[in-house]
Amino acid sequence: MPEFAWRAASPDGQLVQGQSDAPSVDTVLGQLRQRGLTPIRVEPSTPGMAGGSLGAGGALPRFGRRRAPSGPVKAVDVRALTSELSIMLRAGLALDNALRVLIEMSVKPSVKTLLEELLADVKGGAPFSRALNQRRELFGDFYINMVRSGEASGQMSQVLERLVAHMERLRQLREDVISATLYPAILLCVALLSLVVMLGFVVPQFEKLFHDMGDALPLPTRVIMTLGTGFRDYGLWIGLAVVALGWLTARWLATPAGRTWWQSRLLTVPVIGRLLYQYQLALFARALGTLLANGVPLLTALHIATETVDNVNLRAALGKMAPIVKEGGRMVRAMQATQAFEPLAVNLVRVGEETGRIGPMMNELAEVLDRNVTTGIKRSLTLLEPAMILVLGMMIAVIIVSILLGILSINDLAK
Repeated sequence: MPEFAWRAASPDGQLVQGQSDAPSVDTVLGQLRQRGLTPIRVEPSTPGMAGGSLGAGGALPRFGRRRAPSGPVKAVDVRALTSELSIMLRAGLALDNALRVLIEMSVKPSVKTLLEELLADVKGGAPFSRALNQRRELFGDFYINMVRSGEASGQMSQVLERLVAHMERLRQLREDVISATLYPAILLCVALLSLVVMLGFVVPQFEKLFHDMGDALPLPTRVIMTLGTGFRDYGLWIGLAVVALGWLTARWLATPAGRTWWQSRLLTVPVIGRLLYQYQLALFARALGTLLANGVPLLTALHIATETVDNVNLRAALGKMAPIVKEGGRMVRAMQATQAFEPLAVNLVRVGEETGRIGPMMNELAEVLDRNVTTGIKRSLTLLEPAMILVLGMMIAVIIVSILLGILSINDLAK
């Protein structure tokens, strides 16, 4: 019978570990729950497992020795500890006991310090949301208000589950975008590297061959030879100038004026601009729907959801909604006033207002926008990849043909 190593939390918050012989993981989970323990991790036993550690700072580590992660608390750490805290609260552990278990499980020093500070605040009588509020830069208004709504409704574990699902959806969407753009980025690097090699090393090799021909060389050959010679002689300075220009541009774009200019121009780029626009609206709709579904007041939810939008121009447009709603206006009228939403979004919210289900309708809108963004990215990249290959081939072909024309002109003169 297989042997499984497990870790679990006792009702008093103590971390317990051991090994069990059972036919499956589900059997081990059932045995632990019958003993009043909260399962944290169960996996097939291998030599050296029993003395391992279980971490709440990022991905759960395997039983057995491994190097402890270091560095500041990151989004992945917050997502991991939120998931684990939700499991423990759902199993019936008190908040302070659950935090103690997380502290014992933590292998990342910064995460352990954070949890110890949260536990100290909670033991001092502060609500969990107030303890999180003192670390607003890490958790954000969205997270804190969700926790506050969980405290008010007595459904903390369910709220934390929704928080984990929300963070996981955002992570998945970002990873889809990054993975989809990875291959085109590699193609672009290959294209630039090929151009550098051709102009900097291949073309200058023909300089002696064409040196005495002067104006007798075809125009394309003269142009390519001039570019190759210039790249060879001044390539280092050109590279330094490009790096300096890029650094200065990045510095300017980091300023409020530069960021506003760049974000406004980015939204006007064909195809890309529309996808970015829908992506930002998806963030807004997802945040607003999740907050409303957990009982956060509409005005508060609007303010928080607007802050989740990165584009300052779109954020300014969405910021018009809260004052209209505050004055008694309907949600649909506020959306129409921003001129940021398509008819589909407006109609979904209209149905939500009529049925009293604005939150679910906003989540449905977010799902639609997420699908549009994912589909649009895939379609765009399907066209972009062969286009980049074609451009790369044409650039190299132009260089090669120009050199061949020069060689042929030498043969013509020899005749």
